[in-house]
Amino acid sequence: MRMHSPMNLDQLPEQQWATVADVTVPADSADRELVLRLVELGFVPGERVCIVAEGLGKRDPLAVRVGHTTFALRRHEASFILVTPISA
Repeated sequence: MRMHSPMNLDQLPEQQWATVADVTVPADSADRELVLRLVELGFVPGERVCIVAEGLGKRDPLAVRVGHTTFALRRHEASFILVTPISA
């Protein structure tokens, strides 16, 4: 299994598995609350994630699998999650 350079989750290709490397803590208080919610949902370093579907035309929302659960995230929300893609 080979790891690649880190990228934001919103840039991860569909159906590509990755590992959460970090979660950005933004300066804006509303976005900080959003990031706290993402961490509470399981987007934590070491967790495997995959974008399983995207909105039409590569738009919102993203269907993101984390653990055994799938969440709908906006690209803005996914941009706070830094991931390292995994290849076989």
